[in-house]
Amino acid sequence: MATIADVQTTSAGARSNWLSKVRVTPGRAVAHLALLLLVVIWTVPTFGLLISSVRDKDQLAVSGWWTSLTTVERSSAGVLGTAEDQVEEGGQYVIRGNVLAEGSNETIVSFGTSINNPTEFSVGSPAQMRVGGEIIVSEDGSYVWTSPTAFEHDRVRLFYTSAVPPRFTLENYTEVLTSAGIGRAFVNSFTVTVPATIIPILIAAFAAYALAWMRFPGRTLLVALMVGLLVVPLQMSLIPLLRMYNGIATTFGGNSKTYLGIWLAHTAFGLPLAIYLLRNYMAGLPREIMESARMDGASHFQIFATMVLPLSFPALASFAIFQFLWVWNDLLVAIVFLGQSSDELVLTGQLRALLGSRGDNWEILTAGAFISIIVPLIVFFSLQRYFVRGLLAGSVKGG
Repeated sequence: MATIADVQTTSAGARSNWLSKVRVTPGRAVAHLALLLLVVIWTVPTFGLLISSVRDKDQLAVSGWWTSLTTVERSSAGVLGTAEDQVEEGGQYVIRGNVLAEGSNETIVSFGTSINNPTEFSVGSPAQMRVGGEIIVSEDGSYVWTSPTAFEHDRVRLFYTSAVPPRFTLENYTEVLTSAGIGRAFVNSFTVTVPATIIPILIAAFAAYALAWMRFPGRTLLVALMVGLLVVPLQMSLIPLLRMYNGIATTFGGNSKTYLGIWLAHTAFGLPLAIYLLRNYMAGLPREIMESARMDGASHFQIFATMVLPLSFPALASFAIFQFLWVWNDLLVAIVFLGQSSDELVLTGQLRALLGSRGDNWEILTAGAFISIIVPLIVFFSLQRYFVRGLLAGSVKGG
């Protein structure tokens, strides 16, 4: 029969085991902190972009997203009524109006008659105008301008500082979605991205199996060449590849600005990484399975189609995510190989066109950014369970 001392000893041992399991080593703590830092670095700008995309475009132009929940002050100017708007009341000439736009939710904090001092007078206090008369401005922007003599001015501006409360709206998304060409650009992006993702996967899968499990002369040299192509800059090879493709198209009497050209370009740029990932993954598959299949008389194609491809799905999904994200967000290759006409422009190109020549429409940029990442997010979250598994397996295994 267990004694109290035995129970206490058992409890102490269990507690010691539990503490040893939850004890965090310095290396693990550093890894967790690094992961947390990466999450913050990615999340904060994305969150700021989301907040900016639903802010009023006037507020977005004058303040950062971190001030979106606070009331901010800004300086502006409003046009007062002219001499034609005056009425005579009790021996005084009066002009009434409002310096704020209709429907504005701002409140006047202070005002002035000079652009250099928009805070000269507080609301409710009288101020002498340079063209004559006295004006009183209320918080809602309404004013009363009185003068003992008739007004004769044409145009006078009043400078003021107003408090702008936070305002969130979906007008930015409406403007982007209803702009001409956005729907066509979505279709064009799918037309480019889907084949440019599938084609390199098909080619790379066959090449990776050959480099991993077939023995032939020059195999090692091909692997080294493939690794070397990973470091070739896209910008350096873009123009030579375009010239070569234009020459081929001219020889056969075709048009160089077609979807076929951009599919081949994205395939060429994506193949080195695809072959590298898939070859490393396939080389790490159990050798016993391959040998058993060969002993049963299976050909290389049968082994590849019935065994290797199903087992390599995590690596295929990993590269599919990489390739899809890159092609969907690409602008340079699309402009070079597809052109900039309205019938061929992809989504990134169409959003760039909406920014204008000066690129100052920040509300278009922020809303368009989130519209453009909807499809990549769907793809990523659909395949993310295979993502890390495929990358890790492809990075540590080899043959």
